[in-house]
Amino acid sequence: MGKTFAYIRVSTREQKEDRQIDSLNGLKIDEIIVEKASGKNFVGREKYQAMKAQLRHGDLLIVKSIDRLGRNYKQICNEWESLVKIGVDIQVLDMPILNTRNNQNGLTGSLITDIVLKLLSYVAERERDNIKTRQAEGIASAKTRGVKFGRPKTELPKDFLRAYELYQNGLIKVKDVMSMCNIAKSTFYKYAESIKS
Repeated sequence: MGKTFAYIRVSTREQKEDRQIDSLNGLKIDEIIVEKASGKNFVGREKYQAMKAQLRHGDLLIVKSIDRLGRNYKQICNEWESLVKIGVDIQVLDMPILNTRNNQNGLTGSLITDIVLKLLSYVAERERDNIKTRQAEGIASAKTRGVKFGRPKTELPKDFLRAYELYQNGLIKVKDVMSMCNIAKSTFYKYAESIKS
């Protein structure tokens, strides 16, 4: 029997890990790893990667819920497979069916675990697609109602256009335009950029 690791992840510094720590009460844990990092991928998570480097055949990794492991379910499936290949058992407290150590049914249990993970992956992927579709539909609907997106176009003072034309023809310098229009240098460049675009 190997070591038991508990991995706890919160996305932001403001979020508290208490609920996840409380869920470990009564369990024999050798090491608790707490990380404040996005669940977007596994690469940027230093503490997770350091823990994974320690994991050996026969060890157990406990997480409170599958989304604490990560948010991208395709990556979770890949990560799950890589851990199982090492011989690490995984237990998800909120979903008892995802517990490879208590898998009394051998091949059938592995198949059920695999199906559950794939189903979660599919549902998450569909939800991401639905969010994108809803966003696109919302934007299209707003545009038909005349809602404008992006920054409003800069209204240029009339004297700037005349002065800028003189500047373009090499008849005056930037400081002359600034003086004529009573504007700062940064404003000159902002106005000039809006004319080009």
